[in-house]
Amino acid sequence: MRSTLFVLLVSTGIAAGAQDATRPTKRDTRPFSERIWFGGGVGLSFGTVTAIQVDPLVGYKVDQAGKFSVGLGASYWYYQDNRFAPPVNYTGYGYRTFTRYRVLEPLYLHAEFLHLNVERYILADDAIKRIWVPHLLVGAGYVQSMGGRSSIYFQILFDVLQDPNSVYRNQGPIISGGIGVGF
Repeated sequence: MRSTLFVLLVSTGIAAGAQDATRPTKRDTRPFSERIWFGGGVGLSFGTVTAIQVDPLVGYKVDQAGKFSVGLGASYWYYQDNRFAPPVNYTGYGYRTFTRYRVLEPLYLHAEFLHLNVERYILADDAIKRIWVPHLLVGAGYVQSMGGRSSIYFQILFDVLQDPNSVYRNQGPIISGGIGVGF
């Protein structure tokens, strides 16, 4: 009796789930150009310490309200510090995947995985080698419309992985900003 009742309850749940799957879903009628957005940041510093950073982004608005976005980006870093002899000099490059959720119109939560290829001294080899370093950045940001589909944004992120080779190791908040088109 118990096994018959169990089979009946399970099959009723499966049948209800199957009926649910046949419901027509709302078709997203937004044109692709309204779903995608571009942005990124550029950092420049020249003098005794020269630093150049370029971070282009492309995002996709997942939901029709445009609150939830996912995306990809690239990163390039150049750094030279002439305060030392010989000067400290390195480059880094990599990629990022990210997600953003707008809590309120101007405020958003941000999480990203940044994978950078950087030059590091490897003690075992007694040499400087290129290695891939993972970073998990989480935080929040503020976006302000500049008219049309353009906006400017500022964000505060934290590297929660703190990999020993991280470019953000033992650093407080990472404050950055940039320009977006469509975000």
